[in-house]
Amino acid sequence: MPLENQSHLFDMEDGVTYLNAASYTPLPKATYEAGLKGLARKYRPWAMNGAEPPSEAERLRGLYGELIGAPARDVAIISSTSYGVAVMAKNLPVSAGQEIVVLTDQFPSNIFSWRHLAEETGATLKVAPRPADGDWTPNVLDAIGPNTAIATLPPCHWADGTRLDLVAIGEKCRKFGAALCIDSTQTAGAMPMDMNEIQPDFMVASAYKWLLCPYTLAFLYVAPHRQNGTPLEQHRWNMADVQAEATEVEYPEEFADGAGRFDMGERNNFINMPMAVASLEQLIAWTPVAIQDTLRGLTNLAAELARERDWKVVPNENRVGHFLGVRPASQPPSDIGTQMKAKGFHISLRGSNSIRIAPYLFNDENDIRRTFAALDDLLD
Repeated sequence: MPLENQSHLFDMEDGVTYLNAASYTPLPKATYEAGLKGLARKYRPWAMNGAEPPSEAERLRGLYGELIGAPARDVAIISSTSYGVAVMAKNLPVSAGQEIVVLTDQFPSNIFSWRHLAEETGATLKVAPRPADGDWTPNVLDAIGPNTAIATLPPCHWADGTRLDLVAIGEKCRKFGAALCIDSTQTAGAMPMDMNEIQPDFMVASAYKWLLCPYTLAFLYVAPHRQNGTPLEQHRWNMADVQAEATEVEYPEEFADGAGRFDMGERNNFINMPMAVASLEQLIAWTPVAIQDTLRGLTNLAAELARERDWKVVPNENRVGHFLGVRPASQPPSDIGTQMKAKGFHISLRGSNSIRIAPYLFNDENDIRRTFAALDDLLD
């Protein structure tokens, strides 16, 4: 069931129409307040309870697991999508002549480590072509075969929200013994993601977009059969038998059980941890299902208005519900985002001609209509 407008939980300024959640979401008020409390820890460290940040990290691990249908032990706390992809590339076998499947124009954080791995091993990147109707699934399924070592994909394309059926893709990967890796930065928190259904080997998500968290924070789901791998870092908090104080003469030699062995160094961030806890608690209260239902009503309206103008937009069933790309009949100016911002409207131009519209729970139908009217003024 769609949610009521939630603008009262955000500090939305008059005259600002923000439809750029796929770039950054604003922080909820409660998250901002939690950040101030966290900042005070560093401001007066003598007053800090040192047990709180590690406790918050474990609370956060469980909250994210609840969002994606996974136990807390399957979740690592890391810094970024690129960090998580580097963990994947370090721990997945690939041989000369094998293939790593990606999408056309896939986001670079989920390309660079794979390109480097292919160069090191003699493997190749196999690029699934962009579909005209927005349904990537047939093209990806065609790309996966006996020679596939890894398929590393998003649930939707970052530029326009065109979708992939990861359940079907996962089934084909398992048929050929290929690892499935997912970059869910553009979906985690905004739509249901169930690890039991998808069954990926790894799934990473940066938290500053639809997870409503501060920057330099991400989550890495690690399937149980991948939890004996080698982390990028070795530090006190990803080793077995963690001690609250670093006073042991002989430190543990074994890594922690579960995905926690892949945690980043300085995981127990005094400021980020309480902020992220506040945001994920709110997301769980709303539920990804309700968020998706609510935002789909707004993006369906945007698609309808685009079609009325004879702009290109993929069928609604071939895209996610929380954002979309619309392509005007004529090439938009490269600075259209800046021009719209000057009018108080925040959107993004992605690729050469995809105007990305990404609302959130503080938006309403009037925001969508006024945005298209403003685009008409600039594109005439």
